[in-house]
Amino acid sequence: MRNPERVLNSLTEHSNDALYKYDRLYRILFNEEMFYVAYQRIYAKQGNMTAGSDGKTIDEMSLSRIEQLITSLKDESYQPQPSRRVYIPKKNGKMRPLGVPTFNDKLVQEVVRMILEAIYEGSFEHSSHGFRPNRSCHTALAYIKRAFNGAKWFIEGDIKGFFDNINHDVLINVLKERIADERFLRLIRKFANAGYIEDWKFHKTYSGTPQGGIISPILANIYLDKLDKYMEEYIINFDCGKGRKRNLECRRLESKKRKTVKHLRSVEDESERIELMEQIKTISKQIFQIPYGNEMDTNYKRMKYVRYADDFIIGIIGSKDEARKIKEDIAKYLQEKLKLELSEDKTLITHSEKPALFLGYEVAVWKSNFIKRNAAGNLSRTVNKIVRLGIPKNMIKHKLLEYDAVELKNHDGVERWKPKARSILIDNESLEILYRYNAEIRGIYNYYALANNCSTLNSFKYIMEYSMYKTFAWKYRTSVKKLCTKYKKDGIFTISYTDSKGRNKQATFYNKGFRKRIPDVESKYDNLPFVAFGLSYTSLTDRLKERKCELCGATEDMEMHHIRKLKDLKGKADWQKVMIARQRKTIAVCRPCHMKIHYG
Repeated sequence: MRNPERVLNSLTEHSNDALYKYDRLYRILFNEEMFYVAYQRIYAKQGNMTAGSDGKTIDEMSLSRIEQLITSLKDESYQPQPSRRVYIPKKNGKMRPLGVPTFNDKLVQEVVRMILEAIYEGSFEHSSHGFRPNRSCHTALAYIKRAFNGAKWFIEGDIKGFFDNINHDVLINVLKERIADERFLRLIRKFANAGYIEDWKFHKTYSGTPQGGIISPILANIYLDKLDKYMEEYIINFDCGKGRKRNLECRRLESKKRKTVKHLRSVEDESERIELMEQIKTISKQIFQIPYGNEMDTNYKRMKYVRYADDFIIGIIGSKDEARKIKEDIAKYLQEKLKLELSEDKTLITHSEKPALFLGYEVAVWKSNFIKRNAAGNLSRTVNKIVRLGIPKNMIKHKLLEYDAVELKNHDGVERWKPKARSILIDNESLEILYRYNAEIRGIYNYYALANNCSTLNSFKYIMEYSMYKTFAWKYRTSVKKLCTKYKKDGIFTISYTDSKGRNKQATFYNKGFRKRIPDVESKYDNLPFVAFGLSYTSLTDRLKERKCELCGATEDMEMHHIRKLKDLKGKADWQKVMIARQRKTIAVCRPCHMKIHYG
């Protein structure tokens, strides 16, 4: 049986070759080791403890379960179960549908995802950042900060109901360009057509891929890679000119400055020299008040494009009419080639001096005529049409309302924010409350750390801090003033506690500030090579293959027992003591012991 690492690395060798066709992929699914790697990769996710439409979770995982899956794949009797549909809230107040596949389907999907990633990752464009290794929202934003400088117009792109409207026939035809294995393609079509269950009713899916499925992100990237390649070609045809023509007024002033400097060298009278030097300073300041290049130069055009999942943003140096034409061409391409539609409400053309929204950030081009001397002693502009990333004005307000940490009051037409206690946390332990607030503050900061105005998060922290004080005061039936007097040490809220090993420790409220981070590493991601797969096993799969019960020592009918969280264990039963001692959320047990665990 071939090593999964070698199998996947052999696929990556031809990933960059767009003309190479892969065949005999389906037989990779007969490799048990691939399923062990897939199980290892996904077992720790808490969502695996959520039952699918078959009522089963990751619990009771066993080698025989994998063997049965492979048998059904060999004779092609394997049929994915419909996903169980749930809804989660979106930022705009609407609900986003998510599909919860059965765990058996998750396991097969993870193996298929690894195969597809090995085939396509090396051929994806650099403009794509969603659901890819070594890519994230921050790499997309870092590229915008580096490459979109000088942009005059932004196109904020959003594809209407993308995940629900992926055309299955188009998807399969795209896959056929690289894959010549009909059995493998039939399996992917089975996943696409599996349908979903909502309110105990089965709904067949004629288009789209379920959000929440393991295979959906990679299929979405394969589908939209066509758009990425179209945009790369569009950019090549759009860009023109090596540089802007010089601004005539700027050229005139520079000529005047040179003549004045030349005249200064021949003047000996001190008062006249002082007058000429003042003229030179005035001319220098005037030069910096006007653009160096001619911004109306129609022979110089540039375009940049970045996509994250179904959202994209385009920066354009050109006219607004050209921006409209680009938007129309993209809409036409999506409609004709990919059977998709641009969202009119969310696809906007914005002047770069006004903020465009992308991945929760405000993106704008910052221009200032303020000048200062650089390291060489020469005058230079401090800010010259560079990209500025900002935190949206209402983000802090919406987050505080989402956490129920603030109440809004209106005083004479002025909205005032007042911290409030969070009743939902009252029954939690003190450390849990403190850690909850710290995690929420760090989470917001970690995401918005690239923003130029990330220091505004101090107001977020202030409200959260006093909300925490009020929560503790309510919990202990005291006042905020008495609480702070008791728990503050050197001005920092501190809780002392004893850990499991009897050591005295202290936990403090977040006090590390909100300094802007510079994405220096990510700015060079274009040069990163595609790294081959390096897979390794841990004790999880080894314990399964050892076929020995970790409670009674039996060697038959081995299954893996899973729990959602270690802190939920009370430590009374023997199996709980074993899991707590080993700090594991899994334990390999025989079938009889597993039944005893579930029946107490």
